[in-house]
This record gives sequence, structure tokens and C-alpha cells, in this order.
Amino acid sequence: MSTPRSAALVWDEEYRRGRYLDEPPVAFVADILAVARQERVDNGLYVGCGNGRNLLPLVDGGLDLLGLDISAEAVHQLAARRPDRAGRLRHGGLDSLPAGTTWPLVIGIQVFQHGNRDQAHRQVHAAQRRVAPGGLMCVRVNAVGTDVWPAHEVVEQAPDGGFTVRYTAGPKRGLDIHFFSRSELGQLFEGWEPVRPLQPHRTERDTPGTGQWTQWEAIWRCPAEQVT
Repeated sequence: MSTPRSAALVWDEEYRRGRYLDEPPVAFVADILAVARQERVDNGLYVGCGNGRNLLPLVDGGLDLLGLDISAEAVHQLAARRPDRAGRLRHGGLDSLPAGTTWPLVIGIQVFQHGNRDQAHRQVHAAQRRVAPGGLMCVRVNAVGTDVWPAHEVVEQAPDGGFTVRYTAGPKRGLDIHFFSRSELGQLFEGWEPVRPLQPHRTERDTPGTGQWTQWEAIWRCPAEQVT
């Protein structure tokens, strides 16, 4: 079995290669903006902001977001692209934020899936603790049912259907990536109110023969008193 690599170093390398620079935002961005307007929320925290593929359309749509990412290269690129947002960017993980600070909106798009099952769950819980009571958490993560590609090895499987792979080829080579089941996410968000119910979003890959990639998307409201 291969040894996992540092996610921060891998993503630094990917962003230096131009990852996401020319890609449009995911469609979930429009859902987040619609719900934020409906709920009259105009500020929040974006976990895993990268070089701005999804963060900038959210900001341009009216949200004042603090962008957080473990990749120093991503934060550097984003600050260079939008100097007006440089003061609202932070390099680091959730544990680098001031203790006890919460936001009315917390967003994580394709970020909480990094690591094995335990690590992924801890990331979700850490983000949940950053949501103010009654606030919103917007999540998009890998879903079971995905045609996992490229080459990889399955390193863990759970009775609820969730599993983790370690890629042995491609840009995520050496990284552990988790794929969530519906019941697994339901358990993680037990007691949270679904504002936009959990549903799968399927994307057919462009390369012939590589199948499809499925993501769970949902927006939950934090209970008045949460236990994580």
C-alpha cells in the first residue's frame, strides 16, 4: 500500500500548473446565492477557496466571504487576481482561525472529502462548529456511485457505504480521498434542518471511457444548540 502525501504540497503543485484558472464555477454556486438572498445572509466563511473559481462568483454575487485554504500558492494567486480581496484571504486550516469565531454562512465545495473517513468527518465537524446558531452550511462532497478514476486503491470501506481511495496516478496521486454515502452525511448532520435537501449532482467526464463523477450537494441550517 502506498504512503499518503501532503495535501497542501500536492495542491501547491496543482495550482502552479494552472489548475482551475480557466474553469467556470460549479452550478451549486447559484443555489448558494439564491438561498443566501432568501435568508438575507451577506457574509461568511469559504473553506478551501482555492484560487477563486467559486469564491469570486459568490463575492461578485453579493457575499462578503473570508477565503481560507491550506495551499499558500492558491491564496497567492487569488490575491494577485483580486487585490481588493487580499485582506479577506487566509492561508491555513480551520484550526488557524480565532477560537470561537462563527459565521452566519459557511461554505465547503469539494474540500471536506480530503483524507480518510475519520479525517473527513473531523473536517465536517470542525466546519460545523464555525456556523453560528441558525446559520447555514453549504456542502458539496464526493458521493458513492462515482466511477472513481484514474488508478487508485481502496484503503477503507464502511458498512454505511462510504469508502476512501488512495490515488496511484493522476494529479491526486498519493492522496487519500473520501466518498460519502447518503446515510453517512445524514448522520453527520443529524439535527440540522435541510434548507436545500441533500441531492446528487452527476457530471459525465469529457474523456471517453472514464465514466461519471457524482457529488452530494446540500444546504443545512444549524440548530440553536449543536453537538458535534
